[in-house]
Amino acid sequence: MPTTPTPAELEAFLDESLPPERMAAIEDALRGGDATLSARLAEVRGRRDAGLHSLGAVWRSRRLTCPTREQLGSYLLGVLDPGHADYVRFHLEVIACRPCRASLADLQSRQSTASDDAQQAEGRRQRYFQSSVGRLRDAEDA
Repeated sequence: MPTTPTPAELEAFLDESLPPERMAAIEDALRGGDATLSARLAEVRGRRDAGLHSLGAVWRSRRLTCPTREQLGSYLLGVLDPGHADYVRFHLEVIACRPCRASLADLQSRQSTASDDAQQAEGRRQRYFQSSVGRLRDAEDA
C-alpha cells in the first residue's frame, strides 16, 4: 500500500465511505497479513464498540450532511432551489458520498424504468385505438 492509512481513513474504511481504490488498497493490505494495520483497525473498532465517539464520528455515522432521498429525487427532477441544488451537487461530486451516489443511481434507474413503462403503455393505447378505429366507424354506420 503506498501510504499508511490515517485513523480517519480507518474509520471511513469501516463505514465503507472511502473511494473504491483506497478501500481495495486497505483490504489488500489486511488480507496480505499486515499485522500492524490489523491491530490499528481492531483498535478503531474497539473504540467504536466501547462508545468512544468523537463529534465528527457521530456526524459521519449519522450522515447528518447527506440530503434525504426526497431531496435527491427533487435534485434529479431539477426542482430544487439553486442554492440547495448546488449543495447536493457538491455533496455528490466533490464529497463523492457513496451512499448518496448509490441512492441517486437507484432513483435514476427507477425513473428510467418508469419512463420506459409509460412509453410502453402509450404504445399499447395507440395500438388499441388503431385496432378499434374501423370498428367504431362500422358501429356508427349501422
